[in-house]
Amino acid sequence: MTRIVAGSVGGRILQVPRSGTRPTSDRVREALFSRLEHLDVVDGARVLDLYAGSGALGIEAASRGAAQVTLVDSGRDAADVCRRNVAALGLGDRVVVAAEKADRFVQRPATWDLVLVDPPYDVTEDELAAVLAPVALSAHGVLVVERGRRSPEPVWPGAMVRLDRRAYGDTVMWFAEASRSVQDGQPGTAEVQAADG
Repeated sequence: MTRIVAGSVGGRILQVPRSGTRPTSDRVREALFSRLEHLDVVDGARVLDLYAGSGALGIEAASRGAAQVTLVDSGRDAADVCRRNVAALGLGDRVVVAAEKADRFVQRPATWDLVLVDPPYDVTEDELAAVLAPVALSAHGVLVVERGRRSPEPVWPGAMVRLDRRAYGDTVMWFAEASRSVQDGQPGTAEVQAADG
């Protein structure tokens, strides 16, 4: 069972696709958003959730105050589940669903404050790198990639630098931020930590 952890629709249960997805556990989502709120990148943010599955990550962001959220999944069942979850929670004014492949969607010109990427296990590192390459972050934007513990660090685009790494059981969250050149000369944070639990 997948439920929203906190915020305006905290505690509400989400539908999940019948197959083909592996929802981020509530515990990991809670830890992830605690970190993101510490970084002050959720409230009022423009959020992109790639490989959305049930939409849990993007909907969690909306529940916690994100201004606009786009859920992207190419699976018909997943996109339908996302739409049903958004409608059931009354978030249609802030959350939209795109039934499209991630690598195609990111070609659209857009800048994001928070990008959440939870690709299926069968997405290769090269395929992931190709999806990340066109993504544009705002000056203080953050991108998070969720992978299995055995997966290597993602290949970050030139406009991003690694910010953090957090491990939760078999799940690893890799964080990147806009590089200093994108931040208009603002000093970058080079914080790298691991939290095992």
